Amino acid sequence: MAEFDDVLDGVGPRLRALRVERGATLAGLAKSTGISVSTLSRLESGQRKPTLELLLPLARAHQVPLDELVDAPETGDPRVRAKPIKRHGRTYIPLTRRPGGLQAFKVIIPPHDPPKPYEPKVHEGYEWIYVLSGRLHLVLGHRHLDLKPGEVVEFDTHTPHVIANQGDHPTEMLALFGPQGERMHVRSGP
Repeated sequence: MAEFDDVLDGVGPRLRALRVERGATLAGLAKSTGISVSTLSRLESGQRKPTLELLLPLARAHQVPLDELVDAPETGDPRVRAKPIKRHGRTYIPLTRRPGGLQAFKVIIPPHDPPKPYEPKVHEGYEWIYVLSGRLHLVLGHRHLDLKPGEVVEFDTHTPHVIANQGDHPTEMLALFGPQGERMHVRSGP
């Protein structure tokens, strides 16, 4: 808790410095934020603990991010250390950790996967694939494409498609897709 107290204790001097730097008065700031002059004065002197209810209008009035007012310490390690997910013999390694929205995965497809005859799938979304190693066989509608390392494809997943490895060695690729594609490829049942 001492760390939080240090962060909160630093808010008042930062608020005062920001106001003085911008040539604002307590009265002017009170008028633009709706916070009383006495509350602003107590905030700046450290006699009042800052709350989100007070800091949001001040950040808006000073046109600075809330983080700048609080000068919060960095949170956590930015490296992504998600655990690999195994589905249907394929390994999906998450490269992003934000839930929802666009997701990135490194995908490892074992040799001869899926076995023939292929069963093309369709689902919501849009997919982007970059081949890292091995060969990737893509059936997209009536087209059959063989991709080598460094090649990229992108397609609407409403088109019937199969992503396959016909070779004797694993294929590695990077894949980007939205929540619908993630559910189809990563979260489908056994």
